[in-house]
Amino acid sequence: MQTKIPCMLMRGGTSKGAYFLAQDLPQEIELRNRVLLAVMGSPDSRQIDGIGGGTSLTSKVAIVQKSNREEADIDYLFAQVSVDQAQVSYDQNCGNILAGVAAFALERGLLNAIEGETVVRVYMQNTAQIARIIMQTPHAELDYTGDTYIDGVPEPAKEIILEFENIEGSTCGQLFPTGQPQDVIEGVAVTCIDNGMPVVLINAQDVGCVGNESKEVLDQNDELKATLEKIRLQAGYKMNLGDVTHKTIPKMCLISPAQQGGSINTRSFIPHVCHSAIGVFGATSVATACILKNTVAAPLANTSQAMEQRLDIEHPSGRFTVLLRLNIAGEILGCGFIRTARPLFDGLVQIPHKIWTNHLN
Repeated sequence: MQTKIPCMLMRGGTSKGAYFLAQDLPQEIELRNRVLLAVMGSPDSRQIDGIGGGTSLTSKVAIVQKSNREEADIDYLFAQVSVDQAQVSYDQNCGNILAGVAAFALERGLLNAIEGETVVRVYMQNTAQIARIIMQTPHAELDYTGDTYIDGVPEPAKEIILEFENIEGSTCGQLFPTGQPQDVIEGVAVTCIDNGMPVVLINAQDVGCVGNESKEVLDQNDELKATLEKIRLQAGYKMNLGDVTHKTIPKMCLISPAQQGGSINTRSFIPHVCHSAIGVFGATSVATACILKNTVAAPLANTSQAMEQRLDIEHPSGRFTVLLRLNIAGEILGCGFIRTARPLFDGLVQIPHKIWTNHLN
């Protein structure tokens, strides 16, 4: 016997995940975690017995339901399913998977599209924040076909705009969780920042790197990864995250001067493997550090004095553009970015009956 669960696999930004209605999953958290591990085929580095793709970027889950909050239309809970460990984390948001949430809600009939443009207000349960997702819906219908390219995705699609306000300190409690824009950990100058994602920024040269190394080269540098982990474990306590040994945050990010005309160059770790690109909220935190004084990023970054800035954050497979809005005092008012998304399949994912029996069986 197999348990069948309604599921839509979607590409959201440069990630891929399983999208579920909350009502189609167990409400008890531990049972739900076991279900999600089985869905993805974890723990197994190949995830051969599930729909996961064998990487953290393709082992993600969105759980969606209609919201009872006046300020939101839908609630979204993000789950990061570990590939090779029996762990499911709710410690962070995922902006890439968020890019597909509004479309999924429309596909499932939670909301109706509006002629021309549909704006969906999303309550992000992981961090208790609100996002606005703006989609073009000609003839009041979903249309994924467009001409917007994002680095890391080979084909174009229709743009989806994500806007955020007041996401600073969404996980750690404040923009600079340590109370200052720069600290020294293990003899290395770092900036600990949280503008949507807890990130530790390090000048690549300070840990013996140039900053333009490939993902493969960095993944093979065991000495570097050991140093980053020592810093990460200490930063966890300083950033109000406690013991982060078994957590995926904070992310570690090496920074260097831009190589391709952008604002800054990055190599981020999630947290022990070099990212082939950069996470959405990770990019937002990096961009924020670029325009604030006394951070390790500020001397390296190409920025301006404008109150609205587009910062191109370079990464191993291209660049990610972040839009930041500031007030006259130079404080962050809001941020946004452009993503694309589309469904890959819609149907019933199946897991062993012994794990869970639902109403479809």
